[in-house]
Amino acid sequence: MKTIKIKKSEWAGAMDKARNTYRLAGPVKHQDYHVFRELEAAGIPDLEYGDLRISPKTVVMPQSEPMFTFNLDEHKEDHHVLHEVPFDDTPRAVVGIRPYDARAIQILKKNFDTDDYQDPYFLRRYNCCTFIGLADTDPSPTNFSLSCGTGPFDETDLDMLLVDTGDDYIGKVLTDKGEAFAAAAGFKETDAAEADATIAEMKTKAEAQITTGVEYDNIAAMDELTLHQAPFWEEIAFACINCGTCTFACPTCWCFDIQDEVEGKHGIRMRNWDTCMSEVYSRHASGHDPRGKPFQRTRNRFMHKLKYFLDKYNDGIMCVGCGRCISQCPVNIDIRTVCKTMNDYQPEN
Repeated sequence: MKTIKIKKSEWAGAMDKARNTYRLAGPVKHQDYHVFRELEAAGIPDLEYGDLRISPKTVVMPQSEPMFTFNLDEHKEDHHVLHEVPFDDTPRAVVGIRPYDARAIQILKKNFDTDDYQDPYFLRRYNCCTFIGLADTDPSPTNFSLSCGTGPFDETDLDMLLVDTGDDYIGKVLTDKGEAFAAAAGFKETDAAEADATIAEMKTKAEAQITTGVEYDNIAAMDELTLHQAPFWEEIAFACINCGTCTFACPTCWCFDIQDEVEGKHGIRMRNWDTCMSEVYSRHASGHDPRGKPFQRTRNRFMHKLKYFLDKYNDGIMCVGCGRCISQCPVNIDIRTVCKTMNDYQPEN
């Protein structure tokens, strides 16, 4: 495993070199906060950022993505014919992604890359990505990632992990993809023993700042229908306004809708993020809605995250503990509290 080091004063130059091989995606300042997106020709990933409101999953699952174009002008030979929107498959470097957000992308992949179905829109983006992580040296109070099988320094789902040490970035090259990016950016190798000791010390300090977590052992063992019919759901959902903020902030939510948008004779078929918290999300063509009451939609969200996914994949919960849904919920619903309520539930025999 190669260890690299780069001075912050040389960071912009290194990214310019990498751009000769990769399209870059990363955090950039937008108004008074940062967003994670594909960068313009001169854009440089700004690693001096805190928490992101929207997760980096936008790189592999954009909020809105054009699929096809068409025209409705019957005087044109190809009217009412769908034309696939071209995709640029240039290698992409996703620079500065937090380790738990990289874990979230692997959770998305469980849904979009199965034995029965491979989603081409997700996979064509995922397959051309190299993930260059940035350790979270100052986790927020709402971060509980350690209890979700990941953490602020987790290397598992990354090609390289960078650590901010003040004047420099040091990093571990973890895969062949990471090695290729290091070469393209001109990163120089450094003494591994010294760097590893620094990273280990910073990791211990960062993990010590995470003082909350979740347990779900009883949820895993509990009957699904028993938990679905538990008496506490209306109380949990009492304050919820079904705004959908939690789903749009969540790095593991994968729901989408497909809409045709027409202006004049020109049309485009779009794939857009959707939310199970919406009143129209589960409504049938007949008008019937199996989740017509607000508490039923709230219950479905938490059951999906903390029970359905857990039962289906037997690989932890559908949550990486980033805490975005907690910090952004307008009515202060906390998934940690909900998880504890579910895990502590003792049904009457």
